[in-house]
Amino acid sequence: MRNFGVIGLGSFGHFTARFLAERGLEVLGLDMDELQVERIKPYIEKAVIADATNKDVLEQIGVHDMDAVIVSVGDKIDMSILITLYLKELKVKNIIVKAITEDHGKILHIIGATEVIFPERDVAAKIAEQLANPNVIDTLSLGPDYSIVQLAPPEQFMHKSLRELDIRKKYNVQVLAIKELVPENLIVVPPADYTIKDSDTMLVVGRLEDIKNLEKVS
Repeated sequence: MRNFGVIGLGSFGHFTARFLAERGLEVLGLDMDELQVERIKPYIEKAVIADATNKDVLEQIGVHDMDAVIVSVGDKIDMSILITLYLKELKVKNIIVKAITEDHGKILHIIGATEVIFPERDVAAKIAEQLANPNVIDTLSLGPDYSIVQLAPPEQFMHKSLRELDIRKKYNVQVLAIKELVPENLIVVPPADYTIKDSDTMLVVGRLEDIKNLEKVS
């Protein structure tokens, strides 16, 4: 079974640990705050009260054998930097760290973080995108230029086949799947004769610029 460590059990760490455990993964949570540890205990395999800025503690709990360690220690920038450094020295394969500022994130990358995340910024950007583009339901970034986006088809797409719409040629975007609501069904790589219904959503992949052009279709 894959196993993960979550260091810092505030809101972000707490829910990260819970969601991992709900997916059948083994999770060890660690925090210096006894209350936070008690709150997470019913949901994960193991939770301990300990100081993650002590390298010996990290070694004793076996971080080097974990598939990934997530570090979320609130606004304690110095702590997250020190913990990340120790995790790197202990040869943890995947170190994911919550950053507070851009400079904080740069330092974390330099000292060995595999991935740096900005949860508040990312959620804000997602909300802004959804408000600015109501047809967009969800987005998965594939890097700086490409994304997979789930969106409601534009009105002019209704009751037309994918062959008629020729989305790939006209918009340079590929339709990966169609999610039907009635009846609920997912059609992966839909055929050219599939006709779009008003209850459908489309899963498309392409350059951000091209997807935005598709979103503007009325």
